Amino acid sequence: MRLLDNNTEAIGRGNVKYRRIEAEEGGGGDVEEEEAFGWRWSGRNDSRKYVYACATFASLNSVLLGYDVGVMSGAILFIQKDLRITELQEELLIGCLSIVSLLGSLLGGRTSDTVGRKWTIGLASIVFQCGAAVMAFAPSFLVLMIGRLLAGVGIGFGVMIAPVYIAEISPSVSREHINWRIMLGVGILPSVFIGFALFVIPESPRWLVTKRRVKEARSVLRRISESELEAEERLVEIEQAAAAASASAKKHEEKAIWRELLSPSPSLLRMLVAGCGIQCFQQITGIDATVYYSPTIFRDAGIESENEILAATVAVGFTKTAFILVAIFLIDKAGRKPLLYVGTVGMTVCLFVLGIALTHQHGSGLLSPDVGIRLAIWAVCGNVAFFSIGIGPICWVLTSEIFPSRLRAQASALGAVGNRLSSGLVAMSFLSVSRQISVAGTFFIFSAVSALSIAFVHKFVPETKGKSLEQIEMLFQSAAEMRGGEVQLGDVEHLVQEE
Repeated sequence: MRLLDNNTEAIGRGNVKYRRIEAEEGGGGDVEEEEAFGWRWSGRNDSRKYVYACATFASLNSVLLGYDVGVMSGAILFIQKDLRITELQEELLIGCLSIVSLLGSLLGGRTSDTVGRKWTIGLASIVFQCGAAVMAFAPSFLVLMIGRLLAGVGIGFGVMIAPVYIAEISPSVSREHINWRIMLGVGILPSVFIGFALFVIPESPRWLVTKRRVKEARSVLRRISESELEAEERLVEIEQAAAAASASAKKHEEKAIWRELLSPSPSLLRMLVAGCGIQCFQQITGIDATVYYSPTIFRDAGIESENEILAATVAVGFTKTAFILVAIFLIDKAGRKPLLYVGTVGMTVCLFVLGIALTHQHGSGLLSPDVGIRLAIWAVCGNVAFFSIGIGPICWVLTSEIFPSRLRAQASALGAVGNRLSSGLVAMSFLSVSRQISVAGTFFIFSAVSALSIAFVHKFVPETKGKSLEQIEMLFQSAAEMRGGEVQLGDVEHLVQEE
């Protein structure tokens, strides 16, 4: 087995059998094609700005999910009064979006492989836009549910495809009645913006290569790379991975992608455990219960004024947004795994403290009511903050990075299904479970689950910082080393086939 660095001069030497996938038309015409796209490569700063713009536009679909979670926690206070819904209907309304988004996630993988990542992003925005419009003008609970179901399908598409597209495009280095209707209807705006963005962002170069559209892939890579040499190096890596995937497909052409995912090889199983496991832990630690039902939590903590409950709920949303911005700056500097450790440990402590605060409000009386309320608010905001810099964003980054290119869309869809199913189960059962064991008891359970997530991260989650998608794929396939029960990816550079 030979270890090589990222050097295109080395790739293709020795006994490595590799043939570049070229378009039938030949290799020329790149300059003309780039001019047709309306740009030419002009250096490092332009390429970075272009990649950031593309990633920002694509991530708007994921923003829709965060927007829905945040706005519904406030809107539900007014929906309860305006439409006079029951507690069961409240659980259904909140939880159904996550369950139905399973459909969008399942369909998203195949759709993105067929029509491309970019147009799947467009489809997601259209479906969500329809759902948001229906919700904004809903005259009854039934119509509101229909709109929410539509929005759920759109979100399912979005949460699956956005991380995949961003991973593939990015280099490895870098208030009643009217009010709640407006709150829900505003969700149309990001999806409209996404529609315009489709005319700006390019298709994923990895998808283009798998469709033998190498010239277009090269043009995109030249725009998003810091130099033409880097663009060619990345193209070689992508072509190598595509060639390996093509050879594997020919050797096992009777084996469908889903059969391969359901009967995985040992290396693919490691990827599925890491990817799907982190997706489920993101939700079963109770983040949706914390955010969606924050008015219920604050009422249980002793806040009686509706305005004060709403203000505390807004504080939660503000905290979530602020710390997501913090994560953006830290994720590529600190790395994925250190932030996961900080996030999961912090969540475990905050969830436990929240359980204690709610217990004292109804039991021992060791804490004054004011202290208990403040402690509950700080615990909720702290939990959301640690989530937002750790497992919240990183689970999506991780699942978009670790799977082979031929399985990436479908495997990411499988992870998104686990995420949405876990979210739906938590959201649709929180009020019922809390009635049986109290709100405090429920959060003690969430704290225990969060503690388990720390062990999961230690044992199964790799550090992927600074690795190209092709490197990560090859490392999982051939050389994941187990040291002290932890997958280590940082010590090995680039694996190629045996000589």
